[in-house]
Amino acid sequence: MCRSACHGAVYRGVGIVTLALFCSGQGHQNREMFRLLAAEPDAQPIFEAATAVLGTDPMDFCRTAPEAALHANREGQILCVTRALAIVRALFPTGAPSETMVAGYSVGEMAAWGVAGIWSPMDTLKLVDQRARVMDAVGGSDDGLGYVRGLPQVAVEHLANRFGCAIAIVNPDLLFIVGGDRRSIDALCAAALQEGAARAAPMMVHVASHTPRLAGAVAQFDNALASAVMNRPILRLMTASGATLVTDPHRARKGLARQLAERIDWAGMVEAVAERGVTAILELGPGRALAEMAAVALPSVMVRAVDDFHSLAGVRAWLAAR
Repeated sequence: MCRSACHGAVYRGVGIVTLALFCSGQGHQNREMFRLLAAEPDAQPIFEAATAVLGTDPMDFCRTAPEAALHANREGQILCVTRALAIVRALFPTGAPSETMVAGYSVGEMAAWGVAGIWSPMDTLKLVDQRARVMDAVGGSDDGLGYVRGLPQVAVEHLANRFGCAIAIVNPDLLFIVGGDRRSIDALCAAALQEGAARAAPMMVHVASHTPRLAGAVAQFDNALASAVMNRPILRLMTASGATLVTDPHRARKGLARQLAERIDWAGMVEAVAERGVTAILELGPGRALAEMAAVALPSVMVRAVDDFHSLAGVRAWLAAR
């Protein structure tokens, strides 16, 4: 039996994955995203690192920044990764159980690598900063993302080709993220609704992540990754590059860089996580999007999001009882 103390919780099963942590991507930043962490002393070192990278305290930034700044690409990526790192540090101050699995959605994978111990929190946030900067440097000034729900993938592929866009992320339950310039995304979403999509609309993300529009950023980001100190993961880290476990981060590095310009199959990731025997999933947030998708795709798995709870004490109680 393998035990790890976390405010009274006992985790069982050597070699058995029971809990998966999902690190969210950007798009759901909000002014209250750090509310649960304000009184958590274990999270403070993460906020100190984030302040050094962001240039201001992230809690203050979320409270006072203009809405456009809150959803800017660089700031959004740093905020979302800070949130994941801080939540994990607060929930597992002595470290999550080694059998825990961690995976991340879009920039959330950067958080996942940090949570898994491959980089220090400071190095994780510095790399996120570099990632965002090279994306902004090569992306179009009016690039963005949209979503289409309820059409088959072949229909969304056809629409993407028609409007000069690309599918960026394939999600469970016929939910597709598409990237391109803003005018093309608007036109694609309007056409998708005409063709019977349940929903389609632009997103509050101002970069065409995971599409060929960012091909010019891949080599630059790979160089940044190559210069960082990497450790072997201390948790079971899944990468969206093939939905595989990362055992050697040096070998997985190039796949992480290529994700900037390549489609992500998050539906395949969720399926791969289930195949490894996960019985509970906790989305770190901000938001509940990953938890909602997982709950539909994996009805036999207990799924919650941190944002479902009014306090981290509630999250700890759920972890202990699962």
